[in-house]
Amino acid sequence: MTLLGQFSLWTALLVGLWATLLGFSGRWHARPELGVAVTRAVYALFGVLVVASLSLWHGLITHDFNIEYVASYTSRNLPGYYIVSAFWAGQKGSLLFWAVMLSGFAALAQWLTPAKYRSLMPYVGAVTSSVVVFFVIVMLFAANPFARLPFTPPDGNGLNPQLQNIGMVIHPPMLYLGYISITIPFAFAVAALLARRVDAGWIQAIRKWTIMSWLFLAIGITLGMWWAYVELGWGGYWAWDPVENASLLPWLTMSAFLHSVMIQEKRGMLKRWNMTLIIGSFLLSIFGTFITRSGIIASVHSFTQSNVGYFFLAFLLAAGILSYTLLYTRWDRLEADVQLESMVSREAAFLYNNLLLVGIAFSVLWGTLFPILSEAVRGTKISVGPPFFNKVNVPLGLMLLALTGIGPLIAWRKASIRNLQRQFVVPLGFGLVTLAALMAVGVRDPYPLIGFALAGFVTGTLGQEFWRGTSARHVMYQESYPVALGRLVSRNRRRYGGYIVHLGALFYFVAFAGYAFRTEMEATLRPGDTVSLKSPFGHTYTFTHVGVSQFEQLNRVVSQASVQVAKDGAPVGVMSSEKRQHFSEPTPGLRQKSFEPSTEVGIRTTLQEDLYIVFAGSVEGTEEAVYRFTINPLVVWVWIGGLVLVVGGLIAMWPGGAAGGTLRRGQAGYEVRLAGTTSGVGT
Repeated sequence: MTLLGQFSLWTALLVGLWATLLGFSGRWHARPELGVAVTRAVYALFGVLVVASLSLWHGLITHDFNIEYVASYTSRNLPGYYIVSAFWAGQKGSLLFWAVMLSGFAALAQWLTPAKYRSLMPYVGAVTSSVVVFFVIVMLFAANPFARLPFTPPDGNGLNPQLQNIGMVIHPPMLYLGYISITIPFAFAVAALLARRVDAGWIQAIRKWTIMSWLFLAIGITLGMWWAYVELGWGGYWAWDPVENASLLPWLTMSAFLHSVMIQEKRGMLKRWNMTLIIGSFLLSIFGTFITRSGIIASVHSFTQSNVGYFFLAFLLAAGILSYTLLYTRWDRLEADVQLESMVSREAAFLYNNLLLVGIAFSVLWGTLFPILSEAVRGTKISVGPPFFNKVNVPLGLMLLALTGIGPLIAWRKASIRNLQRQFVVPLGFGLVTLAALMAVGVRDPYPLIGFALAGFVTGTLGQEFWRGTSARHVMYQESYPVALGRLVSRNRRRYGGYIVHLGALFYFVAFAGYAFRTEMEATLRPGDTVSLKSPFGHTYTFTHVGVSQFEQLNRVVSQASVQVAKDGAPVGVMSSEKRQHFSEPTPGLRQKSFEPSTEVGIRTTLQEDLYIVFAGSVEGTEEAVYRFTINPLVVWVWIGGLVLVVGGLIAMWPGGAAGGTLRRGQAGYEVRLAGTTSGVGT
């Protein structure tokens, strides 16, 4: 099967080069059959890479340890679901995963794109094929997943224990799919520039692709936060790690694009800006891959150092130079149809939103690159830690949260004083009531205080938008409020799906603000010893050490420490944390190879707070245990926010729409359009 896999990679290289050269040549303009040939080559490229992937799957499932990749990331005692994740757990396998999924997305783009955009598709096929060709070249000449060992070991090394978590089965492919699918909007942008079709058509063709890519990134980032929280044992979910930052960067620029593209569609503005954002998002996805695979940064998320990084750096530079040179040659064609009329308007709010998102992205990029640049210039690596990122990005994030509530309240073109007075009364009331309530209970920390107050303001904005639209339907169609709400969302999916996304983002901000009040303590306890810790919400937890036990489970030996937990004197139950020692070869008669111990934390989650317990180890092998107890407020709202955000994104990109009346809000209120008539609904 390795020969088949190797043959498939070489075939993919030839097919991809053919599609690339034929698509960029433009000869299909005079001969339409050549355009069809590009599409068929894209399909063929996907087919041969599927064969290559199946070949690697076969090696993983059958434990063919003569394949270097299989021996490095699996073992005979590895649970089956982790054999699945082994496909993308290592550098070589993840490159193949990237190539096959990108070729699949490219094939879907060719198949699903409406006929009115067919003049762009050969160029789109050429761009996607050229990116796939790059990944195939990297595999063939630097990181071949089918490389064989000179001998066949009796067992493999197994999977890193930190990767033996259900989150790592889902998190990497979600993040990869986000990175990969950015190539499709980028390909359409390049195709529009090459074809000189820079109107809103290419944007309409990629709308769902863009949302899908953004959603995959959001899911991948959130799952990565969850994995870090439950697996690494440090008590947090975001550490401004370079690889975390690399995944955040394209998500920020894609978020900016999804907002600013609405201005181009509605007002014909920001054409150059949108092209710059979509090209930049693609380059940042390649940059993130370069950071992960080059070995130039130390991170628990990154791969080992290899020459693969040089390939990605060269590709990043070439793609950036060619893309922005092409954009420069079409610059005159991207002039805005109209100019910004007022700094107090919906367009201006979107512009401010974009500037903040890009500002956050720039600060994260600078902080991520600074250690690398300092080492190159001064010979000494100067690390940039969380204090820098928090100092810069917390104020920017609060301003972004404020704009989330302000944007929907302002009219297009130019807001009137009457509009501002009518729209802001309820949201400002929510924000001021929240601020007063927090100050009454003694909250004085300025950033969390401002964050919660702005969260109240945004809640008022979103609630007002849903209430007014639902009430308008209730009045016009005599629908019950639940039915009116459901039909309001289903008939205005893009708008109200976006509001639901904003609600998910609001939950993130609330959780981030709550994290500032975390409390923790360390204690060394003998069986029967008790310690107490006070919660930010006023509860007192007591922990009584029960003991330490050892047992074997699957492919590991477990040391488990348990405590009896009480809340304000009332028993809660027993919580446990573990130290796990994994072995790759427990089979009798075979040499055993061990990994560094890993930690399994104990977590008790409520809507208010998480009780987070880490067993740091026993004292000289006795039942005396060292613990770290942490209370993390509002953490669950990160995961709830991620779920709400995904639901909103799916609603916004859901195809089709119901027939009948629709609601559109103008400056004076809601208009109900039904059967060619327009009637106003007072607000």
